[in-house]
Amino acid sequence: MKEATVLKQENLKGLSSVIKVPTYDRSRVKAGIVHIGIGGFHRAHQAFYCDQLLHENNSEQWGICGVALLERDEKIYQTLKAQDGLYTLIVKELDGRWSPRVIGSMVEYMFAPENPKAVIHKIANPATKIVSLTITEGGYNIDEATGEFNLKNPLVQHDLANPENPKTVFGYLTQALKMRKENQVKGLTIQSCDNVQSNGKVMKKTLFAYVNEAQPDLLAWMEKHVSFPDSMVDRITPVTTKTDIEKLRNDYGIEDAWPAVCEPFIQWVIEDDFSTGRPHWENVGAQFVNDVAPFEKMKLSLLNAGHSVLGILGALIGYDTIDQAVQDSDLNTFLRGFMDQEVTPTLSDLDGVNLTEYKDSLIARFANINIKDQVARICSESSSKIPIFILPTVLKQLQQNGTYNRAAFVLAAWAVYSLGKDEKGITLDIIDAMKEEANEKAQAAQKEPKLFLEMKQVFGSLSNSKPFVDSFTRNYNNIVTDGIKKSVIAINSKTQTK
Repeated sequence: MKEATVLKQENLKGLSSVIKVPTYDRSRVKAGIVHIGIGGFHRAHQAFYCDQLLHENNSEQWGICGVALLERDEKIYQTLKAQDGLYTLIVKELDGRWSPRVIGSMVEYMFAPENPKAVIHKIANPATKIVSLTITEGGYNIDEATGEFNLKNPLVQHDLANPENPKTVFGYLTQALKMRKENQVKGLTIQSCDNVQSNGKVMKKTLFAYVNEAQPDLLAWMEKHVSFPDSMVDRITPVTTKTDIEKLRNDYGIEDAWPAVCEPFIQWVIEDDFSTGRPHWENVGAQFVNDVAPFEKMKLSLLNAGHSVLGILGALIGYDTIDQAVQDSDLNTFLRGFMDQEVTPTLSDLDGVNLTEYKDSLIARFANINIKDQVARICSESSSKIPIFILPTVLKQLQQNGTYNRAAFVLAAWAVYSLGKDEKGITLDIIDAMKEEANEKAQAAQKEPKLFLEMKQVFGSLSNSKPFVDSFTRNYNNIVTDGIKKSVIAINSKTQTK
């Protein structure tokens, strides 16, 4: 067997006959974007858009400096450093083909714990116009009980006491913005690129809360010079496996220690609010709008909620992957009913979107047998996902005296799931910050189902709604008595009820 070629800048020319590689001069690309959180999603999404733009026009000021913020991120940093910032993006097509390409838009890379001051200076550099983030729900440091920024977090307390040696994104941004102000450098855009609802607004709220404590005289300058656009991002990006790495080596002759894997579908809807210029991402498929909220709601309540529906129900039946779950015709029908009858009536203001086609595409994406998105991953942290993905639909339908039976069924299934075993008695791998509390409430629900709804951190005051409690209780009892499949078939066979 021919020896594989290590993925490095000097080897790109030799790989160009095998897969698509950067044809632009990477030595000329400047890092106008500093991105914090260089995991698989960023590398399959924003970095992909930047790579596309570099291929298609003169946008050399919009390369990326990738920052590995946490100690546990050292492996990805060392991998990218060894590969000159290059990596393979493996697009797994619906028909089973691979469409791999080398992404070259990350032209710098930094490991924050190794040299915090260097990262601060990089963000403060006048050439940096955008700081983008994929820090996910936990990274915003919001106290679940109060909904406010958690100043008591030990890492936040560390940053307040050691401002020049920070550990959190808030500490880094505050020091860099302070330096920009002192040096009379223009402001910048802080762009969240994750699944948090109203992510730009959340980032502004949390950063301002930290700055108010750490550097209050900076607030007025930030209000004037720093923007926080909302965005809606979408691309299923499963964890890279050893099999992926080996297939890339054996079939394509490429030695890449950490390729990124994704589906072919990609979407990015961005609020057009940038302080100091932006890339023309609209030229490569992104959509700039005045209000992201309707698109975000569509995605969260259809795609993300759909994932949770398939994940929770599929886990109890015993499926390992999402494609297995959606290929179950009964679960497929149940999911489409949830989308059509419960979610769709709550959506509006979606200019240019054909909802029927969008829902069709979601089912096809879920069914992609090459993605192999693990049910356990989709079910992880359900306690933080359900309030964002499913409850808004329930509350809206309650408000308009609509239908919510399928949503109630899913929440009842989560109560059974939280007991820790599937219907075959096999122990479930539950990953959730509220695992113990959910299990405790699930135990109590065996005697009185509505007690599960008393987790106010998850359900708020939903337990006060008698109509919903009745639906939840009926569905819970059906699941316990008949199991998921028989109960789903019964729901599918009759007209939706509340």
